[in-house]
Amino acid sequence: MPSIFSKIIAGEIPAHKIWEDEHHIAFLDIRPVAPGHTLVVPKREVDYLFDMSPVEYERLWGAVRRVEAKLQARMGCERVIVTVMGWEVPHVHVHLVPTDNPGQFPLPTPCGMSMEEIATLAKRFEDAPRPSAPPVLERTIDEAIED
Repeated sequence: MPSIFSKIIAGEIPAHKIWEDEHHIAFLDIRPVAPGHTLVVPKREVDYLFDMSPVEYERLWGAVRRVEAKLQARMGCERVIVTVMGWEVPHVHVHLVPTDNPGQFPLPTPCGMSMEEIATLAKRFEDAPRPSAPPVLERTIDEAIED
């Protein structure tokens, strides 16, 4: 079944689009945490950010940069907070939230691990096999977005 974002992309559900290209759409969140809270969504439905191909991943972050620049210019904010949560809708999307100070976007509550627990956790990674990295693409963001 198509995600709610796929339905927005298909025009089946209305949205307040603020930017679009061949591969992405950006629209205002209907449950904003601040005025201008925007979602940047790839048009191809992929559930998990790291399941995207390296080219799609690179294009997404190029689109995020373009929308961030537009938000900062139009909202007059000091910074745009970027977050990817990945659980609420099974379709990759990046939240962009205009802010003027750190208190406008609270950090998640710490889980309360002790320094000993953190050290124990770190040991899990000492002998872990090195995962293969995705290929590095030798292109500029603009070249990736134009593809």
